[in-house]
Amino acid sequence: MLTGTLVNAAAILVGSLLGMLLTWLAGHFSTLLPAGSTLLAERLKTIIMQGVALCVMYLGISGCLEGNNSLIAILSMVLGALIGELLDLDKRMRSLGDWVQKRTEHLVTNGGQASISEGFVTASLLFCVGAMAIVGALQDGLTGDHSTLFAKSLLDGISSIVFGASLGLGVAFSAVAILLYQGSISLMASFLQPYLGDAVIAEMTCVGSLLIVALSLNMLGLTKIKVMNLVPAIFLPILLCLVM
Repeated sequence: MLTGTLVNAAAILVGSLLGMLLTWLAGHFSTLLPAGSTLLAERLKTIIMQGVALCVMYLGISGCLEGNNSLIAILSMVLGALIGELLDLDKRMRSLGDWVQKRTEHLVTNGGQASISEGFVTASLLFCVGAMAIVGALQDGLTGDHSTLFAKSLLDGISSIVFGASLGLGVAFSAVAILLYQGSISLMASFLQPYLGDAVIAEMTCVGSLLIVALSLNMLGLTKIKVMNLVPAIFLPILLCLVM
């Protein structure tokens, strides 16, 4: 039942560790490179991350077009923001990231990379809020069809190499978040099945994609949206589609 999620988590773990290895090798052999190579490497890392952020934005925008009822999307975002803010999910997520950092900071030297907490939170949000995470986990739990999550694993694995190189060890820990998040959806899939028609999934995809757009704006440094506080919005179309 959880085969697709296990593969997805493994792909993120392997990809992030590979990215960290590439960064370590680049730093280890930097003394053998011509003067100015370190600065060039940092510039390349920055432009690559910006390029990835733009790709994330593209995925979000294209997913937003799946929705057919803008009122449901608006209400989901407003009510989801209210729930998330009252629960302060962003603070809880970052507290978890800080806890992970305190337990693991002795394992790495920062070397100018982002904190473990930042890497964990950013990667967890990116890998969890997308439509493929929800739809794939549902398929995995309902029919045993792993194809969507296998495709997601390939995408996440490639992305995690870039994120692992730029954001460090925290990205590897996002594999645990994926395991818990997608695994929970798969296990609850049989209970949710009666409420998950095509219209509901389309609206969930739309709302989740809006969060991906918000995340991409944060990655570009244009905004500081508390995306985690908006995550409850993804599941509200299940209720709203029943009454609208």
